[in-house]
Amino acid sequence: MHNDNFESITERQRSRQRNDSSLTRESWKIFQIMAEFVEGFEKLSRIRPSVSIFGSARTPEDHPYYKLAEDIALSLSDAGFSVVTGGGPGIMGAANKGAFKGRAPSIGLNIDLPQEQAPNPDQDIELHFRHFFTRKVMFVKYASAYVVLPGGFGTLDELAEILTLVQTGKTRRIPIVLVGRDFWSGLIDWFQARLVGEGMISADDMSLFHVVETPDEVIDCIFEHYSTRRFEPSESEREVMLDL
Repeated sequence: MHNDNFESITERQRSRQRNDSSLTRESWKIFQIMAEFVEGFEKLSRIRPSVSIFGSARTPEDHPYYKLAEDIALSLSDAGFSVVTGGGPGIMGAANKGAFKGRAPSIGLNIDLPQEQAPNPDQDIELHFRHFFTRKVMFVKYASAYVVLPGGFGTLDELAEILTLVQTGKTRRIPIVLVGRDFWSGLIDWFQARLVGEGMISADDMSLFHVVETPDEVIDCIFEHYSTRRFEPSESEREVMLDL
């Protein structure tokens, strides 16, 4: 009986020790997260104006989307925009390659994944993140526009993120440009039929994004948006963006 009580007490002590150790590790993660934010803020605050480009990591180099992404990024870079991608292969690699050839910086926000993703070689500025949420803040915080090419879950995640932030007023209104009508048409039709049709979003929310086909249309869409405003956020917009 005494042995049973002793073993029970010992197990509870071990459990508390494990919980304390786990809590300590979680607490120290805060400093790792802070370090990612600090490095990102320091390196990216000087790249304005910039455009964040998204698309599939699985797109091969001989695919038309790859060449399109490269051409868009080169056009943006030569127009004076730093180009920010996720730093990986596929459309991300194409965009960094195009920007690297241009006159503005090519930036990669690389993420550590279980399936190791090697950074592509065409990055003037290369950052590394362990946490998706810190990386996502960096995509938004300094972006003057979002350009979204065909992609998978990650691309859809970034698209939903920026649409939500703009819709809810948690960041300033910027151009959100979807490239490829054939690819995006089914999703847009579903937005209209289901989200608008069932009152999940307002009809005006459909104007938060534009759909284009060519690099020239991407450039025109962005410059048209900024024809009556500055690329730099206003003071009121800066205040809003502090709470991203």
